[in-house]
Amino acid sequence: MVQRDKQKLVVFDVEGVLIPRNRFLFDLGKKAGLIVLLKVFFYGFLYEAGILNLESTLRRIFKNLKGTKIDTILEIFSRIPSRPYLQNLCQQLKARNCKVALISSGIPTVTLEKLSVALGADYVYGVEVEIINGKLTGEILGEAISKNGKFKILSEILQREGLSDNDCIVVADDRNNSCIFLPDMLKIGFNPDFIIRVKADRVVNGKLSNILPIIDGKRKQYRLETNDLVRETIHASGLFMPIIAGIVGLQFVVLTIILIAAAYTISELARLEKISVPVISHITRNAASTSELYGFAAAPLYFAFGITSTLILFPTTAGAAAIAMFCLGDSTASLFGGSVSDALPFNKGKTWEGTLSGFFFAFLGGCLFVPPLIALVGAAVAMTIEVLPSPINDNITVPIITGALLTLLL
Repeated sequence: MVQRDKQKLVVFDVEGVLIPRNRFLFDLGKKAGLIVLLKVFFYGFLYEAGILNLESTLRRIFKNLKGTKIDTILEIFSRIPSRPYLQNLCQQLKARNCKVALISSGIPTVTLEKLSVALGADYVYGVEVEIINGKLTGEILGEAISKNGKFKILSEILQREGLSDNDCIVVADDRNNSCIFLPDMLKIGFNPDFIIRVKADRVVNGKLSNILPIIDGKRKQYRLETNDLVRETIHASGLFMPIIAGIVGLQFVVLTIILIAAAYTISELARLEKISVPVISHITRNAASTSELYGFAAAPLYFAFGITSTLILFPTTAGAAAIAMFCLGDSTASLFGGSVSDALPFNKGKTWEGTLSGFFFAFLGGCLFVPPLIALVGAAVAMTIEVLPSPINDNITVPIITGALLTLLL
């Protein structure tokens, strides 16, 4: 528990924590033109796939941004929304005698300085870009982009402040921050990827301000919000897709899902430009999580892909049961996965009550299409896949793998 009279250091990753993940480079690429934007996507994909390391990825991206005016970069960054009540959060950290550091390995330091001043941060580190005559040369340098660079930066800050690892709290979202998730630190994963879910001491989804009770040593207070109910109701309704396919035909349902997914994608891109699309934007505002509203909410696309793929691959009772288990199990696990019990040791973003409730409702969903014994096995497999950390979104893996298993059993 943090003692208010003892100084601490709170370290924030920037992209994915303070601002939407990948938004800065996406907007820069878009400004530079379609070819550059496609290259940004391509290099980002190679990084996510583990083919390129972070430094190689960033060097390739910034090489393609050569000639971009620094004023343009500053303007683009100023338009990116930060998390709500971020200044208030930093003020509360200061009241707890915490120093605040911002460390980014993807955003130039020159663009972070204004944010740092606004938040009252004590330290700010980012990518050091070479600028000549007010334009990027395409060259980058600095510790932040190198392997274990964030660790070196953090070590310097701790030494300068006379603090130990035990006095440090790190808030991050992706594997690039693994090097600063050290054993003696309080490690908080914020909407984290599968690697950080394993390494974190605690996981926070939704509001960034939820890190405060953790820093104070209190158990997280779970509160179900209206958006959660709307989102999980939509998720659960996916179980009707196989039934509808049996009535009007598989091709019609698949085509309809694809068209809806395409319309949703256009709506999300428009929303990022502050353009509202009738009906779809309204549903998104009332169903997306707090975190999703500050970036491109991709979860519905993964959901659509998972259901569509399962319908096509397993157009039988097995596929229908797999979709029912996925839709009911995953949605109820999210609704009931509060903070009554401790998080699972291998996935800090999941709890025992969420997993068990998900298993029960997945079993009920399976019983609509297959015998109880097979539904029991299928539910166990579905929820096992759901809780295991994986680089592939569980909206894809759960229905497809469960469908394959049930096909073998039936």
